[in-house]
Amino acid sequence: MELLKYIILAIIQGLTETIPVSSSGHLMILKTIMDVNVDFDTIAILTNLGSLIAIVILFWNDIISLIQSFFKYLINKDKKYKDEYNYCWMIVLGCIPAGIMGLIVSKLELFSKIENNVKIVGISLIITSILLFIVKDFKGKKEDNKIGIKEALTVGFMQIAGLFPGISRSGSTIVGGMFAGLKRDTAFKYSFMLYIPISIAASILEIFDLTLTNALIIPYLLSIIISCIVTLLVTKWFRKIVNNGKLIYFSIYTLVIGILVILFL
Repeated sequence: MELLKYIILAIIQGLTETIPVSSSGHLMILKTIMDVNVDFDTIAILTNLGSLIAIVILFWNDIISLIQSFFKYLINKDKKYKDEYNYCWMIVLGCIPAGIMGLIVSKLELFSKIENNVKIVGISLIITSILLFIVKDFKGKKEDNKIGIKEALTVGFMQIAGLFPGISRSGSTIVGGMFAGLKRDTAFKYSFMLYIPISIAASILEIFDLTLTNALIIPYLLSIIISCIVTLLVTKWFRKIVNNGKLIYFSIYTLVIGILVILFL
């Protein structure tokens, strides 16, 4: 039964981390309705790590191409690498707003009084629903090579919303990309290019707070593996949903769940 709890939570994390429904919000909802003796903070960190590994695997070719192009242009100034070189800097720029705000939130504990308030999660899910509904028909025309300072900062500042309990990070950044006129798949890819460095930084900071128990090593490892596999499968499916302009499904889901949370939890 103990192992089953970790498996269920890992599956929930994998299902909700990359789609615009807020994985942290769902874990908080489960924490409220499930009477289980599980360290939710630890499981959140470990399953987030599993999701990060999945995203790195999914975008591995893009990551390698960007790194190679960055240094080739830096060294040789070959113009064929300039677009990807600039894209790398736009990733850095897009991460700065949420990175700075994340440190401020962490140091000042700005969300300490509301981070365990499930009603806030309900409100946040409704906000996510509204944002997704607004952009449901957006298509955009800008591709990777058209992401400039304005587009990067628009998405970067929208990513700050993902720090708020219950607001989806992927949802807020994809919405930001669409607001900035990016094509759907361009917004999707850029959203996760920002996710990788932000998530790596968060994982490094959080891992020092972990208190791992030897008796739970197998559940911990299983949580990471399951979260990774489920995240990988779900993200591939989610990319198709975004490209087909079907974000309305997530808008409806987050609206319904948000209302239920407010009324009954």
